[in-house]
Amino acid sequence: MADLATHPVGAPLGGGGISFGTDGIRGRVGALMTPALALQVGYWSGQVLAGDGPVLIGMDSRSSGPMLSAALAAGLTAAGREVWELGLCPTPAVARLVRRLGAAGGVMVSASHNPPEDNGIKLFAASGAKLSRGQQEAIEAGLRGEVRPALGRCGAIYQRNELLSQYRELLEQGLCGRRLDGRRIVLDLCWGSATALSAGLFRDLGAELSVLHGEADGSAINVGCGSTHLEPLRQAVLEQGAELGFAFDGDADRVLAVDGQGRLVDGDHILYLWGSALAAAGQLPEQRLVATVMSNLGFERAWLARGGLLERTAVGDQFVHAAMEASGAALGGEQSGHILCAHHDLCGDGLLTALQLVALLEPGETLADRLDHSFCSYPQRLENVRVLDKARRKGWQQCTPLVEAIAAAETAMAGEGRVLVRASGTEPLLRVMLEASSQVAVDHWTEQLAAIADRELNG
Repeated sequence: MADLATHPVGAPLGGGGISFGTDGIRGRVGALMTPALALQVGYWSGQVLAGDGPVLIGMDSRSSGPMLSAALAAGLTAAGREVWELGLCPTPAVARLVRRLGAAGGVMVSASHNPPEDNGIKLFAASGAKLSRGQQEAIEAGLRGEVRPALGRCGAIYQRNELLSQYRELLEQGLCGRRLDGRRIVLDLCWGSATALSAGLFRDLGAELSVLHGEADGSAINVGCGSTHLEPLRQAVLEQGAELGFAFDGDADRVLAVDGQGRLVDGDHILYLWGSALAAAGQLPEQRLVATVMSNLGFERAWLARGGLLERTAVGDQFVHAAMEASGAALGGEQSGHILCAHHDLCGDGLLTALQLVALLEPGETLADRLDHSFCSYPQRLENVRVLDKARRKGWQQCTPLVEAIAAAETAMAGEGRVLVRASGTEPLLRVMLEASSQVAVDHWTEQLAAIADRELNG
């Protein structure tokens, strides 16, 4: 691990390859994610953020969180910024409180759904949105030593965990007086950020609650639980006869659900159900939804059939956010359960999404009832091909055998399916996704394309 003494505040870091991915900076603790990096990111963020307000810092439950948070705070105060530390909290608490409190910006220390040995840094502007690409590039330039540091007065650090009560108030206000009385709900809190306040909030709203993985545990976050491992939630819902269940990711900015029959309710279904309710209330301009290229073809065709519009973006909530702002859309999100609503600060918020989904239900109605009247997803399969060579991974379009195989698959499916291949923005993976009206076609082409990608890109 790098020694802070060898990296004065504002000094360039070696390597020159540190850059923002689709959701901030993320990597293995002790390799990419070190106190030295966090110190410099804090300092250059303090230089880039506009305004004179405080900068909020939150973190998930990872064991490395306090170390990186302290280094970020040191860098920010070296840049003259006042820092308010929120402690353990969901990512949307940082984003929404930045906006509510008039802060200059915010930082979340989290690697989201990644394993416990990883961590990351997410940065927010005064609007509560992720930093613009221009702001990210300015920070990257500082990390590379292309800008001279300008040290002056030091800021102060304050512990402000009590501010999370204001985030809880925002969640409650979003329900407009509706409650969860009598609803039998299971929550999988993933040993992560959702443990900060979720159980108490759901119980106070009247839910009959059962909780899985409900304590903060940085060594177990995301391990066999949460939104990337739904089987424990599905099993608990079925065994306990619950109406529904929710599983959050490590920093609680996204959520997936299962209904009382154990069926998956992913981000596409949430968009369809919530979007239908907003459209019925006259609160969905043009009946427009914004989704990503990962959203299911069955969802798209069902939404268009009911007279709606569906706009697709690249993967990443910042792209969904930008498209929603440009078009005036009120609802958008990702299949992974990262949902943004213009009526609620346009911020991906797993707790908000879960509460709003339950609030859609009429007395005596279940989530299973709603799901029965939504849409049927096309069979879809995603294979992750590990490609350590970044140039090959990012430049996969130059691999002629893979490109030709993709064209053959699309021709064979004759408009009844699609292929999506993309390099992950946060992990050394090439994602190969197929969907079609036939499961046989999906399995055949996914396996064939993944095998070609592995052979050609790792050869």
